[in-house]
Amino acid sequence: MIRINLLPHRVEKRRQRRKQFYTAAAGVVLLGALVGFTGHLIYDSHIEAQEARNTFLKTEIAKLDRDIAEIRRLKEQIDAMLARKQIIESLQSTRAETVHLFNELAQRMPEGVYLKSIKQNARRVTLVGYAQSNARVSHLMRNIEASPFLEQPALVEAKAAMLDSRRVSEFTLALSIRQPEAEANAAAAAGKAVKPAAAGAAKGAAK
Repeated sequence: MIRINLLPHRVEKRRQRRKQFYTAAAGVVLLGALVGFTGHLIYDSHIEAQEARNTFLKTEIAKLDRDIAEIRRLKEQIDAMLARKQIIESLQSTRAETVHLFNELAQRMPEGVYLKSIKQNARRVTLVGYAQSNARVSHLMRNIEASPFLEQPALVEAKAAMLDSRRVSEFTLALSIRQPEAEANAAAAAGKAVKPAAAGAAKGAAK
């Protein structure tokens, strides 16, 4: 049986082109949706990975903060222990010195002189006491000058006072404890080392 196409030839081609266009447009839309969905998935995965890294960093930073606080606390404890150690060493080093000071004062104290208080600050000692006369105070100062342990006596104040209905002289006397020979030698050596250096610097400046 013979079929005869009664539709115009151009209309048929136009319809085919329109069908191809719709098909291509649908393919482009589907492709765009697929690309967008894939990009969205990739973007979400990057966000999740970054959030995981951020969470890890925050956790590690919190651990470091705790470690730093612990280190700071330990450092404070170490500093406190070192301070106590220095105090103990200082007390141990000055314990014998204090005993020697009292022994030396007892030996150098002339008759008619009585001490009311003794105050020590480093190597400087302040004596406050009573004497029957100013001559007794002068005698005490001469005894201190002759001491191998004490030096530099200086009368700070002397005034009349009444003690047990008797007129006496109340005095304040300052003196120093001599440096041990090792410390004195070290200080002298340091002074000698400084002088040549200063002289050399002066010569260099003069040149």
